[in-house]
Amino acid sequence: MSDKPSYLGLLNAIAVNEARAHQYLQVWIDKTTDPDVKTVLRTVAWREGEHGMSFAKRVNELGYELRDRDDLNLADRLEVAGSDRSDLEKMEYFGQDRLDEVLGAFDTIFSDHTIDIQTGELLGRYVAEEFDTARLLRCCYEQLKARQGETSTPTSASSGAAAGSSSELASLNDKVDALCRAVEELRQIVCAQSMPTKAS
Repeated sequence: MSDKPSYLGLLNAIAVNEARAHQYLQVWIDKTTDPDVKTVLRTVAWREGEHGMSFAKRVNELGYELRDRDDLNLADRLEVAGSDRSDLEKMEYFGQDRLDEVLGAFDTIFSDHTIDIQTGELLGRYVAEEFDTARLLRCCYEQLKARQGETSTPTSASSGAAAGSSSELASLNDKVDALCRAVEELRQIVCAQSMPTKAS
């Protein structure tokens, strides 16, 4: 291709970051003894690994090579994932209790109108799965927190926090639904624009 896609850097960053997440999640899976946590982490790890491979493949299909970059924190992440810290502590270390804050970055992912159909479909699925991953990890985190506080007496504050979590999950569900609709509308628009016009 003569013109480098404006979104090439985004695809490269997703490929590299997702592949690295897959690495430390696999180490964590091998270490945890909690079957519920293991189940959630397996689902998330396979998604991250697939995202890493899919976006690396797309970079290649566009005629470019994946550029790896130094990650000085990867060794620390691998060490924490394989440590004797509790699953709850690991979730907090990796920020998996705050993923809904990070997902706001996806609100403008389709503001680049030069994204081709195939890349747009890949990004749409990726974003939708990331929102679902956030829900899975948030629920797992809340369950671990609840177990930790099982011996304490429930307070109005904890009840309010639970209600807040339900509200946040409902909000995330609405965002995913809206995003899926937006992706489908974008796909239809791009398809319509790419169809040859009939000669009158």
